[in-house]
Amino acid sequence: MIVLLGVLVVVLGFATKRNPLLVVGVAGIATGLLGGLSPGKVLAAFGEGFAGSRAVTIFAITLPVIGLLERYGLQEQARNLIARFGRLTTGRFLALYLGLRQIGAAVGLTNVFGHAQTVRPLAVPMAEGAAERKYGALPDRTREKVRSFSASADNIGLFFGEDVFLAVGSILLITGFVNTTYGTHLEPLHLALWAIPTAVCAFVVHGWRLLRLDRQLERDLLTADVRSSAAVEAAQ
Repeated sequence: MIVLLGVLVVVLGFATKRNPLLVVGVAGIATGLLGGLSPGKVLAAFGEGFAGSRAVTIFAITLPVIGLLERYGLQEQARNLIARFGRLTTGRFLALYLGLRQIGAAVGLTNVFGHAQTVRPLAVPMAEGAAERKYGALPDRTREKVRSFSASADNIGLFFGEDVFLAVGSILLITGFVNTTYGTHLEPLHLALWAIPTAVCAFVVHGWRLLRLDRQLERDLLTADVRSSAAVEAAQ
């Protein structure tokens, strides 16, 4: 039971808002030492864990590359590109992105899109550019709404699309757990097929919400214009 003190270290660390990496590292060291491991074995365990999950550190390469692209005009080019499509509104663009994200996840391409590599540098500037083309400069509140809907399109597309792919971790986890616990023979294909109606429903429901975003933006911005005009007239 004493090894569970490592969990207490994690709870206290996050409760006091310490650096997450430092908290997890200290908790891991404390758990290893309390479990009877020598310092050398603790260090070896850290090394094996890092080598086994080194793909997690891919952000160390991805983020600097995206930063350089943004510095040299990636977001500006994204806004210029969306300006060429006059009928592509913010809601329609995000609905299109939702569909592409869901289809990509359904065929196993879960890392092609994403918040860091696609939403922030491309999807958000294009969604904002579509709104700015129609309404002009956006207030901060409206801009944050567009960004939140952009993030939701990626989240929902990935969440409901990846279960259609046979080899995704969640499908394998469910089949392994059910077959071991209940003695059944559930195939990953069965779960993937039953995930298709759910994915379609998720696309229809959230796609409708994204299309309604255009009406919300129009209502919010027209209200803001009316208030600003009234304030100007009152000041005069």
